[in-house]
Amino acid sequence: APPGHTQDGGQDTSFRWQCVEQPIGKLLFRRFLEGAPQLAAAGALWAEIEAFEQCEDAEREASAKRLRSRFFTPGGAEHCGFLSAAAVATPAG
Repeated sequence: APPGHTQDGGQDTSFRWQCVEQPIGKLLFRRFLEGAPQLAAAGALWAEIEAFEQCEDAEREASAKRLRSRFFTPGGAEHCGFLSAAAVATPAG
């Protein structure tokens, strides 16, 4: 593991392990995002991306369009302006 990602005993302390792979860590981090007004859109985006990953292939295009308009459109109430241009670019093809 890269330096700074383990502690004594070799326990992984990366963000992915703590806040994505561990159910209690994921729940606590989601609640943290939802409880901070400036971070609530990030929490909502995370939840919607997970829902998108579970939807049927036939629903993906419409779901992706909703995600883009809700979170990636400047000026929107839930615009996630912290995302890079590459992260919000419409995929080619």
